[in-house]
This record gives sequence, structure tokens and C-alpha cells, in this order.
Amino acid sequence: MKPKIISIANQKGGVGKTTTAINLGAGLAMRGKRVLIIDLDPQGNASTGLGIERDARQRSVYDLLLGSFAASELEHSTAVDGLSIIPATMDLSSADAELMSSSRRVMHLRNALRLREAPYDYILIDCPPSLNLLTVNAFVAAETVLVPLQTEFFALEGLSQLLLTVREVRDTANPDLRLEGVVLTMFDGRNNLCLQVEQDARENLGDLVFETKIPRNVRVSEAPSSGMPVLNYDPTSRGAIAYRGLAAELLLRNQMKETASV
Repeated sequence: MKPKIISIANQKGGVGKTTTAINLGAGLAMRGKRVLIIDLDPQGNASTGLGIERDARQRSVYDLLLGSFAASELEHSTAVDGLSIIPATMDLSSADAELMSSSRRVMHLRNALRLREAPYDYILIDCPPSLNLLTVNAFVAAETVLVPLQTEFFALEGLSQLLLTVREVRDTANPDLRLEGVVLTMFDGRNNLCLQVEQDARENLGDLVFETKIPRNVRVSEAPSSGMPVLNYDPTSRGAIAYRGLAAELLLRNQMKETASV
């Protein structure tokens, strides 16, 4: 069975993109799914957040993009059973320039992940915080795009540019690409601005916005420094509860789509 590939993207940094990749991956794995995270951000924060030391990253997603190694040869196990990651290094910073010279520059990741049978149910791609060639590679490789949206002023304005990129990729390189949905992050129900952004998002995007909201939570911020998801770091925290809920909601949505297509 082919894995479902989801790109997790937002061109704005600091919106909870990597945190969502780590903790959604952990939540899916804890529900019995086999999950691979691909760290496509040169900063390598997802790798660090899952406890992969920099000295252990002799091979990385850079080697995957260049076709030097298969995904199964590059993955590292994590503290969560069923969750593995292909780490990133700063080598990725030069990948844009190297890929630019290739006639099929947007297809490298897709070709690397073209697996009919794979030991994963889900592959989550943690994209860099920009709409560059690495992000386009992720969109071409993916089935869907999941967008973490920080509940702040101008949030929807930035989202429109990302959706335009999704549409362009669909028109040119990946006609099957769809939006998995939008997840509201750093949400504070006591803040009128957060409530207004939620209302605007639901009015504009409807069911694409997940019911689950990720709250502002200090435990979520602390967990990466311990090299583990918040679901391990503090399973009873509000952040951990929310990410378990997001994983359950995503699985339910996918199950309903599969049932409807039969």
C-alpha cells in the first residue's frame, strides 16, 4: 500500500509548522500508524526536536534529493515507536542552487519517494519557511498540503499566497494535489484577535479548517529542547491533548474520504 504524503507548509516562520510535524507524526504513530517525517528545512529543527544529534546526520535528506540513497537507508528511529525521520543538515541550503540546473528540478523528491510498497502509512514533509524550490519539490511529491495557521493579524493574507502556490503546482506538475486542511495554532480563547481570526478562517475556508485548535502552551515550547514530542514530554499537557486530537481528527477525515470514494 502506498503511504499518504502530506506536506506541512507555511512560508511564514514561527507559526508552529515544525512543532505540528513532530507532534502530529507522534500522534499518528501512537494510534498505530507507521510514520516517516522528512525534514526539508535546512535549519533541521524537526531533527533536533526528535533527538537526532547533528553528529549522527552524516547522511540526510540532501542525499535523498540527489538520489544517492533510498529513504529506508536514511531514516533514523525516534523515541516514539512507529515514528522515524530523515534528518536535515545545512547542506540543504545549497540544494536550491544545485536543483535549479536540473531540467526536472521540481521532481527530485517525488522521484525519490515513488514507492509502490513502503513501510509507512504516512509521510509528513516539514517544509522550509519559504516558498522556494524545496517547498515546490514537497508539493509535487505530496498528495495534500496541511497548513498550520497562527491565529494572529495578517494570518489569512499570508495564506492566500501559499494557496496560490498550491494552485500553480496543481496546474503545472501535480494535478492531484489538494489541501488537507488548515490547523489553527498558538490559539488563546481569551484573546479577541484569536477568536476573530478563527471566525474569518472558518467563514472563508469552511470545513477545510480542522475543529481541533492547538493552544499556546509552554510545554509544547519546552519539549524540543528535550529531543522529544510534547506527547512524550508531558502527555497530560493541553498541547499534548490537542495534538492527539488533531491526529484523531485527521485519521477520521481520511477514513471518511476513503469510504465516500468506494
